[in-house]
Amino acid sequence: MRTLLALSLSLSLSLILLSISAILTNAKFSEQSLELQSAHRADKVSHLHFYFHDVVSGKDPTAIVVAGKRNAFGMTTIIDDPLTEGPEPESRVVGRAQGVYTLSAKDGAALVMAMTFVFKEGKYNGSSISILGSNQYLEAVRELPVVGGTGAFRFARGYALAKTNKFVVRTGDAVVEYNVFVMHH
Repeated sequence: MRTLLALSLSLSLSLILLSISAILTNAKFSEQSLELQSAHRADKVSHLHFYFHDVVSGKDPTAIVVAGKRNAFGMTTIIDDPLTEGPEPESRVVGRAQGVYTLSAKDGAALVMAMTFVFKEGKYNGSSISILGSNQYLEAVRELPVVGGTGAFRFARGYALAKTNKFVVRTGDAVVEYNVFVMHH
């Protein structure tokens, strides 16, 4: 009985593998897109300037520690931070920074940031830019890569320069100035 079952399973598996092989042989895995090639030739470069408000204190924080000890290696924080035109909290909100950052250096001097700038105002309303990289936050100016985008920023690539505008040691709240240079079509 075991031999018959093993033979049946082996035959079934062989038929499945043959079917997959036939599908893959006839399927096109990739092809060149002339439409996309011509779109890349018409790339634009945009410069965006805004302020990121990381509020970890008070009754309505925009950044919450979800894992690890506060200010220790491995601390992981989820963010939904406002992006504003100016450094003042009451400045016009142009979008949100949504994502996560983790204290990734044992000496405590770097964060890995995975976040998306989601724009809610102006000509980029509904578009987003994604950032993924190391933020050596003790440096005066940090460079983070733009790894993608949506809407007006499809096929985005570029870099963001982050500069701490204000940091309150007592609360941990920060305002960071961002200059983002992005190529897109």
